[in-house]
Amino acid sequence: MNFRRPIISFTLLIATAASASFVSCGKGHPTNPKVVILGFDGMDPRRCERMMDEGRLPNLARMRATGGYRHLGTSIPPQSPVAWSNFITGAGPGVHGIFDFIHRDPTRQFAPKYSAAETVGGDEGWEIGMHKIPVTFWPFSQNPTQTLLTRHGTPFWNYLDAAGIPIRIYDIPSNYPPSRSEHGHMCCLSGMGVPDLLGTPGTYQYFSSDTLVPFEGEGEMRRAIFFKDGVATISLAGPENTALKKPVRTEVKVEVRRQDVEPAIRIDWQGKTVVLREGEWSDWCKLDFDLEMPSFMPNAHVSGICRFFLQEVRPDFRLYVTPINIDPSDPGGQRVSEPPNFVKDISKDIGLFYTTGFQEDHKARTNKVFDDEQYLEQARYVLGERKDLLDHALKNYRDGFLFFYFSSTDLQAHMFWWDGEEPHPLRTPEQARRYNKVIEDLYVDMDRVVGEVASRVGADTTFLVMSDHGFCNFRRQFNLNTWLRDNGYIQPPTCRNLQVAGRGRPVDWTRTRAYGLGLNGLYLNLKGRERDGVVDQSQRNALLDEITQKLLAVRDPANGEAVIARVYRADEVYAGPHATEGPDLIVGYRRGYRASWATTLGDMPDEIITDNDSAWSADHCIAAEEVPGVVFSNRPIPGESPMLVDIAPTILDLYKLARPASMTGRSIFGSDQSAAAQTSDRRDHHGENQD
Repeated sequence: MNFRRPIISFTLLIATAASASFVSCGKGHPTNPKVVILGFDGMDPRRCERMMDEGRLPNLARMRATGGYRHLGTSIPPQSPVAWSNFITGAGPGVHGIFDFIHRDPTRQFAPKYSAAETVGGDEGWEIGMHKIPVTFWPFSQNPTQTLLTRHGTPFWNYLDAAGIPIRIYDIPSNYPPSRSEHGHMCCLSGMGVPDLLGTPGTYQYFSSDTLVPFEGEGEMRRAIFFKDGVATISLAGPENTALKKPVRTEVKVEVRRQDVEPAIRIDWQGKTVVLREGEWSDWCKLDFDLEMPSFMPNAHVSGICRFFLQEVRPDFRLYVTPINIDPSDPGGQRVSEPPNFVKDISKDIGLFYTTGFQEDHKARTNKVFDDEQYLEQARYVLGERKDLLDHALKNYRDGFLFFYFSSTDLQAHMFWWDGEEPHPLRTPEQARRYNKVIEDLYVDMDRVVGEVASRVGADTTFLVMSDHGFCNFRRQFNLNTWLRDNGYIQPPTCRNLQVAGRGRPVDWTRTRAYGLGLNGLYLNLKGRERDGVVDQSQRNALLDEITQKLLAVRDPANGEAVIARVYRADEVYAGPHATEGPDLIVGYRRGYRASWATTLGDMPDEIITDNDSAWSADHCIAAEEVPGVVFSNRPIPGESPMLVDIAPTILDLYKLARPASMTGRSIFGSDQSAAAQTSDRRDHHGENQD
């Protein structure tokens, strides 16, 4: 996605994290209640229930048998950054301000941006020769360049921190950069949202003999490699040196020697060597990127880590390099944890590990650099690292609150999930069944993890297992902006993209009344809000009603089925200080359908509904009612319809802390009367998030 993301700034690259080498995360006390939560991203209730009935998930089934299981109402829309923000704040998007993976800047007329973090500030700096040293380098800077967490609201852990409760949080999404601990009782490792050293969600580097022209796309860099007498030199791209007037990307030179007979190579860089055979992965390898500074200043360095994967030696040569991750053993001034040295203490125990928010390299699979088996191998490696991290977390847990997150149940499901007998868009029926079994085996594995954690934390601990949403097939995709254009809401009818002219004419914003952005959002081109707004406030309600009715009437010409299950009006499902910053309508697709890949950033293909032609063949960014999550507990859950926003107040209630007014949820362990109130006093009774 070619919009602005958080960057690794010059100031961060040359900073030194100054904190104690030992992190306490609070002293703890024998009287503190013990609360442990496992977050399985995307764990689905339908699959759980079927597999529990089959006797394949005994540890989760034991919780269900004692009344400790419910569907968990998800967010509107059920996208991970939105859902986990609901969990963190105990409130919906109207409070925390995260509505989608992608937001827009209305003052620039359709300017997409990453929703969860933003780089701001930065003084002009002093020009010295070829360098431009920002004032932010000096202690008296008033305008530092910094990446800010754009999630609003107060996270539940702030209340625990103020009460002196020890807190340990591992890999939490929607919390990068990590929020600060005001009282010193919290240790937190950020997850989804942490960039790689290039400042992207994760960009792999791929070197092959069949690459003719260097290419950089979303999540990838492709480069040619040429051998002479069995030796080739490649450059691994690192962060930009923004201390130069014209920023230049740093790099590390790597020499690759191909053996004459054996299908193997030797890789040399910066005094280090790795030998790989075809089909083999390296361990984590450290890279040192040099940032040239003016002569009166010492050069700065930033450490990164990567893994090499030798896919093929002959006849074609193919070498994959993971995104360059922030080095957990030497993060410098790059804050991926709170306190900053928490990540270093973890690395001292378990070694190097993935720090990027998206650890499973789904882009390598969708871009066809990986095949299914190679993606699965890499995803299983990630899961192994997460289990090592969980072991570290449990060894260091005494009392207080512990949260641990697993991405595997989401990132593997996006590629391998296939429920039912309908045709898979890419795989044969046999292949679809084979890889769907991968997901079932993963659920069995996660059930074993649940059993191990329950055993290690003890019966005196309140233990929850939860997910942010469920899952379903994604076979057909809906081109929302094409539909809006063909129905006259986007003009002219020959335009092909909201941002550029492409094959047709550019959008005429003076005649355009609505547009789509992100995975579920639809915005009116309102006067006084959008830069070139044309829709008057007096026309707003009638236009929203008109678009809603037309969307609900859409049928798939391939089978006559409805494509859209619900269209939510933001002013009916969102409330709070940020409610008006999001879309006007949230499109909730039926199971099996989703917004097209083209829709997210404004493309308009010719057809409105097409097959999903991506390896990413399952999803959850649809109507909230279609994909609830799960919540399991080792104590009975009396309420029938708990929601994500209820988990934060539940945690506070377990520590006898009052629920703040900003939280719209209630404890799932309340009395029958309060549990009934959870559904009776909200605006809707379908289990989705209400603000």
